[in-house]
Amino acid sequence: MDEINEVIVVEGKSDTTHLRSFFKNIDTIETKGSAIDQPVIDQIKVAVAKRGAIVLTDPDFNGNKIRQKIVDQVPEIKQAFLPRAQAVPRKSGNSLGVEHATKNDIEEALMNVVTPKELKEEVTQAELMNLKLIGYPESKKLRELVGDRLHIGYGNSKQFLKKVNQFSITIEELTQAIQQEK
Repeated sequence: MDEINEVIVVEGKSDTTHLRSFFKNIDTIETKGSAIDQPVIDQIKVAVAKRGAIVLTDPDFNGNKIRQKIVDQVPEIKQAFLPRAQAVPRKSGNSLGVEHATKNDIEEALMNVVTPKELKEEVTQAELMNLKLIGYPESKKLRELVGDRLHIGYGNSKQFLKKVNQFSITIEELTQAIQQEK
């Protein structure tokens, strides 16, 4: 992957600097953390309309909060998810972040972009429970593994159900992803 045509939406300057160390002509929009304001949202809307844009936030609570603010106002934006294990800092004390990922990990996240789709068939909470994705001691770890495999990122039970339906993931796809993890 030599060139990225879309604008990448990241949390801050360290993410931009890190991405530019791998991709020289990359354009980013920085949200400046969770203090994302309307002018930044408006800039993202313009980017989506003109070139396309991809959200790539940290795989942590704040990153998910920022992503959700963006998706609520720009629902058609593409999304790339970096697995938590690929965003671990090299020094202890630092938080998970895009700035800690390798070039290969970032390329993989960007090659597996997901876009919200029109709902075909809604997956229910009961179906997720039947698959042991919620309500069981191992559910959290299983959601993380399945979220990584399907390139939708981690989420608690409510967030995961929302992502599954937002990206029109079927019961069959969930079942297959679970089987691949066994």
